[in-house]
Amino acid sequence: MLSIGALARKTGAKVQTIRYYEQIGMLPEAERSAGGQRRYRAADLDRLSFIRHARQLGFALGDIREMLELTDRPDQSCGAVDEIASRQLDLVRQRIARLRALERELQRMVESCKGDSVARCRILEVLRDHSQCLTDHDAAG
Repeated sequence: MLSIGALARKTGAKVQTIRYYEQIGMLPEAERSAGGQRRYRAADLDRLSFIRHARQLGFALGDIREMLELTDRPDQSCGAVDEIASRQLDLVRQRIARLRALERELQRMVESCKGDSVARCRILEVLRDHSQCLTDHDAAG
């Protein structure tokens, strides 16, 4: 059995985060010691590690909850998990595309600046007037 502090250290999660995941039902309510301390099992460590890794990959809590529910029914097809992961992959690709557009725009701005005075700074001009941008990058910010 692990204390909440030990569970936090082993997973890299904050104690408040662990309590939050319990509160919203993603982690089962911890057993309590005679002194009232939370006590976690190896299964809780595995579940929290799963949640942390999925969050690092950008999955939304709802998607993680759905995948956790699916892990509780191991004989089912993993088609639903594939669908969730495919949606996440699409979102990541969309973010990458937006970031590449931002990179191109920023590179263009930096390359067009001659290093003159602030009054004639091309970067500041473009930042003041979005219509001078070549890409639509509103969705990124």
